Amino acid sequence: MKKILALLIVYIGLFNVIAHAHDGQKVASKVDKVIIFFVGAQVTRSATVSIIPGMSTITFENLSPDIDMQSIQVKGDGAFTILSVKTELNFLNTQTKRKMVSGLLAQQKLIKDKIELQTDMLSIYREEEDMLGKNKVITGQNVSLDILKLKQALDFQTQRLTELKQKEHLVTNQLALFNEEADKYNQQIAEITKGSSKNTTDVTITVSSKSALQAPFILSYMVQNAGWYPSYDIRAKNINTPLNIAYKANVTQNCGEDWKNIKLTLSTGNPSISGSKSELKPYYLYPNMVYSGQSENITRVTGTVRDNDGNALISGVAVKVKGSSIGTQTDLNGNYSLQVPQGSPILVFSYIGYVTQELSVFSPTINISLQAAQNQLSEYVVAGYGTLNGRLNDKSKVKSNNYMLATIPVEVAQTENQTNVEFNIENPYTIPGDGKKYNVEIGNFDLNATYQYFVAPKLNTDVFLTAQLVDWNKYNFLSGEANLFFEGTYIGKSLLDTHASSDTLNLSMGTDKNIIVTRTLQKALTQRQAIGSNKRETKDWLIDIKNRKSQPVNLLVEDQVPVSQNTSIEVEKQELSGGILNELDGKVQWTLKLAPADDKKLVLRYQVKYPKNQTVIVQ
Repeated sequence: MKKILALLIVYIGLFNVIAHAHDGQKVASKVDKVIIFFVGAQVTRSATVSIIPGMSTITFENLSPDIDMQSIQVKGDGAFTILSVKTELNFLNTQTKRKMVSGLLAQQKLIKDKIELQTDMLSIYREEEDMLGKNKVITGQNVSLDILKLKQALDFQTQRLTELKQKEHLVTNQLALFNEEADKYNQQIAEITKGSSKNTTDVTITVSSKSALQAPFILSYMVQNAGWYPSYDIRAKNINTPLNIAYKANVTQNCGEDWKNIKLTLSTGNPSISGSKSELKPYYLYPNMVYSGQSENITRVTGTVRDNDGNALISGVAVKVKGSSIGTQTDLNGNYSLQVPQGSPILVFSYIGYVTQELSVFSPTINISLQAAQNQLSEYVVAGYGTLNGRLNDKSKVKSNNYMLATIPVEVAQTENQTNVEFNIENPYTIPGDGKKYNVEIGNFDLNATYQYFVAPKLNTDVFLTAQLVDWNKYNFLSGEANLFFEGTYIGKSLLDTHASSDTLNLSMGTDKNIIVTRTLQKALTQRQAIGSNKRETKDWLIDIKNRKSQPVNLLVEDQVPVSQNTSIEVEKQELSGGILNELDGKVQWTLKLAPADDKKLVLRYQVKYPKNQTVIVQ
């Protein structure tokens, strides 16, 4: 009997421990620090927890639904043992949102019914007013005029029109009130459904302690719906002053949680990229391989992004060049414009609630339609907000065009790690989880620059002003779009491309229409001859340059001659006008100093010889 009682006591004790551990305690944690990568972010939370003797559970609730479960790390400080960590999705948040939105939609429908009724009444009043206006008294020579009846008719018409005008005025005022009330419901629904409309995540920690104590906990995890990309404001007063570069980060996150007054770190790392090293495989050559020649030189892509179902324009869509830091967002009209590097870049279009799409850059204009994801509460989303600027602790002043006013500068400490660079923002920042773009200025530099004009008339006869910067590597610039300002005027966008191994960085500062360049083929000197078993083609190009500026300029002109990759095809350089030829790639460069109103003519002439039985296109 004693043994049975002892076993019962043990079972009851174990049951109480398990039941007590199951009940646990809910913990409201605070986001302290966030490290944002190009794709994804690492969130660090903290909380102080009261631990009871024995085994118990602690639940960090209302966390992001987009947590990478494999990345969760839990640390505690005290005389206790962490036995296990588990995660589970909490659907109560979604159900609560659905219930709240459903109620608001029902009330909103009542308002819409009232608006529809008042609109119908207004239409009726106006039709009656129109009918009274057409029902006029007509008199003639054979019609006797009854003054009394005429007066009665006019009095009735005046009275009725007055009543109708008063009713129309009342209905118009009532419609304005109903529309204002309907807008409030729209705003309330948008406030509830903004950010993530998914469920939340709970992280439950089982601990064992011999005594009661207060212990600090640190929880960290990775989320995917976050990122940043750099952009620049480049300003030059004139070609004799230093160049000012404002280095900005464009931060977005839609993780289902708000980051308020956090310590923000921007990292150039990208955890989504595989950490495995690449391996070279054999490179085999096959016969009959055809060289396609020079492809179209696309440097800027524009287009619109629409909803695939409703064909509506979508604002706030992230548009990025895959594998780089270059990116932008669509404006309120769904339009985007992005400077792209040379080669064959791939654009990535992503937006919360839609399936991410990738497209190769095949044209200067690319329009795309995004397919809505199936797991979103899209029926509750109300369109609505434009791009906002980042806010520093909710107190910073921001003026239009995303430029910070010259108030207290943001303090940024750069840390260069083994594989990445981190920008540690010393001031606390708030980044809501609404998927909008927030600007964070991470550097402002005045750099000495050497200015030079550049033109490649074979591709484009526009003359570009370029600025050469030396020792640019120490500033940890990344490739990104740049807004250009010259002599106090916005002149357009350019691309700051840091994929260069030299110590000099070339920046394009836009075109100058006061330097005119033409490139024409001199037909009289262009020949095609057949001699023996070979053909000879001669091309003679005239490059005409006119400086219409009131000041001297330094101009670099670049053109090219063909380069043969077949022993049966020979290229002879006949006239280069003093240009310097690179035998490897065929580029010819002229460095010119043009005085005001100066003209310069350059001749580029070459001859190509090839067998008659071959077809060679000579340009």
